[in-house]
Amino acid sequence: MQPVHTPAKALPGEIGSTKATPMTARSPSADGLATDATPVFAWPVHGKILSHFGSRANGEKGDGIDIAVPEDTPIQAAEDGVVIYAGSGLKQFGNLVLVRHPNNYVTVYAHAKELNVARGDYVKRGDLIAKSGRTGYASTPQLYFEVRKDNAAVNPLRFLPGKASQTTRNRLDSLKPRRNDSNVARTESQN
Repeated sequence: MQPVHTPAKALPGEIGSTKATPMTARSPSADGLATDATPVFAWPVHGKILSHFGSRANGEKGDGIDIAVPEDTPIQAAEDGVVIYAGSGLKQFGNLVLVRHPNNYVTVYAHAKELNVARGDYVKRGDLIAKSGRTGYASTPQLYFEVRKDNAAVNPLRFLPGKASQTTRNRLDSLKPRRNDSNVARTESQN
């Protein structure tokens, strides 16, 4: 899908709009990652998560997630919105797109090889906005994806359906202490 190139107007759910917000609200989940009225964004690409939100191995804080994808993978808008930036002015991100959504959310898409939108374009969920690459500080083809609420970075996995919750559960499970089955067997044989 190509984006609809129309001048920016008030987004659904914003002042001046008569439409309902297009983002779907979801109920609290069993893993505690979502709460009522939390929007559900679509995955912009599908691939392996290389790095997660929060502290990273190099000691830096990651404000988003890096997703490994082949070069030229279509990057899709995670939700309806208005492109507020499309360019390469932030060296570390290479080619970058920022999309503003209702309720003060912004999604960030970085390291693109090619941009398919311009500032002021209105995009729909699933529209092609860019193609993946390895621009900026990326050494392999990937998408850096970030969600911001009221100008603060928030964990994107809270807003993505399906494997996001499972990925996070797996990550949390990996932090739990593991029971050593050989010790259990030894203890049982001694009784």
